[in-house]
Amino acid sequence: MFLFHACIAVIVALTVFGCASSGSYHDNLLGSDFRDIVSKAKDDVFPAVIFIRGLRRDMRRGEEITSAVSGSGVIISADGEVLTNWHVVHNTSGIRCLLYDGRAFNAHLIGSDKDTDLALLKLELKAGEPPLPIAEISKNIVVDDGDFVMAMGAPWGMNRSVSIGIISCSRRFLPEHSQYSLWYQTDAAISPGNSGGPLVNTDGYVIGINSRGIMQGGDMGFAVPASTIIKVVPRLRQYHRVNWAWTGLQLQPLKDFNKNISFDYPDGVLVAGTEPDSPAYDAGIRPHDRIVAINDIPITGATEEDIPEIRSIIGLLPFNQPATFKIVRNEQPLELTLTPREKGKVEGEELAFPGWDFSAKSINQFDNPELYFYRRQGVFIYGIKVPGNAARVGLMPKDIILQINNHDVNSLEDLTTFYGNIMQNSKNKTKLLFTLLRNGLRRQTVLDFSRDYDSE
Repeated sequence: MFLFHACIAVIVALTVFGCASSGSYHDNLLGSDFRDIVSKAKDDVFPAVIFIRGLRRDMRRGEEITSAVSGSGVIISADGEVLTNWHVVHNTSGIRCLLYDGRAFNAHLIGSDKDTDLALLKLELKAGEPPLPIAEISKNIVVDDGDFVMAMGAPWGMNRSVSIGIISCSRRFLPEHSQYSLWYQTDAAISPGNSGGPLVNTDGYVIGINSRGIMQGGDMGFAVPASTIIKVVPRLRQYHRVNWAWTGLQLQPLKDFNKNISFDYPDGVLVAGTEPDSPAYDAGIRPHDRIVAINDIPITGATEEDIPEIRSIIGLLPFNQPATFKIVRNEQPLELTLTPREKGKVEGEELAFPGWDFSAKSINQFDNPELYFYRRQGVFIYGIKVPGNAARVGLMPKDIILQINNHDVNSLEDLTTFYGNIMQNSKNKTKLLFTLLRNGLRRQTVLDFSRDYDSE
């Protein structure tokens, strides 16, 4: 608490001596004691911040390991809806939530979305419970670089914390983490466990959900903006996932700094490519086309920061309903009809096979594109237990399983059924011929699972 007030005192001193930026937002700060403003904003939201704990299944080491995980969340409705991160509750059961006033409740998952790292929980309230504190998500508030913010949550497994800083960048593009949303970058400390907690402005509104932090070389944290939350939450309520549409379009901004390419066009976004057998390819859209409107909505992707909004517009198109794409090809306008498909799951199911000492996972177009290139439907080895039978014969993660004893393996269900039949008769036969695909090359390996490493 001393550190929190010391930090405020420094900011107050900077404000008094004229270091704050000009504008109505900062004029409002200068008109009052900044400590009172921050304290009120904290009091508006802090009671709605919760501590989340659960049990997560993890199969990356070739066996099912259950461990305790923790994170943060914020209550957004009177009936107990809690907003948090996808990565906080993914593969998690037994979710418990600790409130500001000491009350604790079980919670269940309403819906989640890996693409935006958001999830919606529901507290399992008892009859006659006192009203819940609620935080309000900003709807039309403009967030600028330099705005003061507070990151609230439960860092390092501690149940409550608040840190203060500024918006370092209000339009940060992190393509490896989300194709549909920009991020707020802040220097307010976001430590492990802060994930899922709210990023709050000095007016007491939630402007984002803390998602990830980088602590090397100074505090650098990232939050999912409220504009993305407002799009995603209603769909999580309705569908239990966002239900993104898929077109197979690969987009490129008009001014592509990373590729050192710039196009002198007034509007639109370029098509870098289309995936084979995709709705975009079937519609006749080709590389170098310039999309200027979708269903008569003008679009412009001048820089890479503009691309997530365009992807969001495309991703929220209705499934199996024709959409009109106005494009320019060789300086000639064209109008094409594209019918999006449901994107579906973005991660395959996974299971452990303890007798063989490995775990396996379904190939997914979005989660494992390098494996999907070789096999569009199938199973690959996800984790290897060391020491174990699979490791002893040289099986490796990302090996695609084609056959076992000349029986085709096309799905996780096929592998599970075969495993059950084999293990029932394991006393008679403990050697299996695996036909694999590794880096595009077929190979065969004999797995002997007669050894029980757990009993040694």
